Amino acid sequence: MSTNEFIQHLYAQLKKVDTTFPDKELAEQFIDQVFNFLFLPNKKHHQFSDLEKELNILRGHLSSLIYDVTHKEEKAEKHTETFFAAIPALYETLIKDAKALLQFDPAARSVEEVLVAYPGFYATAVYRLSHQLWAQGVEILPRLFTEYAHSRTGVDIHPGAQIGEGFCIDHGTGIVIGETTVIGNNVKIYQGVTLGALHVSKETITKRHPTIEDNVTIYAGATILGGETVIGKDSIIGGNVWLTYSVPSFSVVYHKSEVKVRDKNPFPEPLNFVI
Repeated sequence: MSTNEFIQHLYAQLKKVDTTFPDKELAEQFIDQVFNFLFLPNKKHHQFSDLEKELNILRGHLSSLIYDVTHKEEKAEKHTETFFAAIPALYETLIKDAKALLQFDPAARSVEEVLVAYPGFYATAVYRLSHQLWAQGVEILPRLFTEYAHSRTGVDIHPGAQIGEGFCIDHGTGIVIGETTVIGNNVKIYQGVTLGALHVSKETITKRHPTIEDNVTIYAGATILGGETVIGKDSIIGGNVWLTYSVPSFSVVYHKSEVKVRDKNPFPEPLNFVI
């Protein structure tokens, strides 16, 4: 392929992306603006009317982003109205998430600290906002939002996942929650947890990811796979556990490893070696 042919091919590909996807940078700005609007104090908000003005600006911003996906003005406006009508309920759910973090994390001093400083809460907030659009049938845009949160926090939650109230992500880095995951209420997840699929197939739409019932705690590094895998309510999944099968309610599942400690003198094995 000559340079000229490559440039023509590249131009056609970029043109296709430009007409199919909303502006990635504007999408990232929007989701941060919504998060800040809901949870971070702004010195510019001197009066009640200032919040109303900002809300209207956010409406216009989202409508433009959805229009870039649907290319239909009426549809974009309808989706925008539905999304913002859901904001009060989403806000209440997220406050419950923040209170769950405050309750479970001894390092947290206040709900306000959780709202401002905790990456797990930020990832959860972006997920819930994105899931609302996903449920409305808006394509592409929710994925841009959650992948942006993934890049900022290390928490990868697909917007199609279903997550109940009082969701608590502690530390967060390395968490992966797949598209068809179902999580109940008051579930706590630590860093490095994967709720994934046993296999990937695009031929049929099936439940590929596990179900986690109410009041389950999953400790760091655990991997739970499979659409038929159900973790029963009030269970504890220990660190580094690998699960591909269901466990009943009130279970404790743990991985046992052996660590030996001994005096290094005398120590027959070489400590200074090169591989």
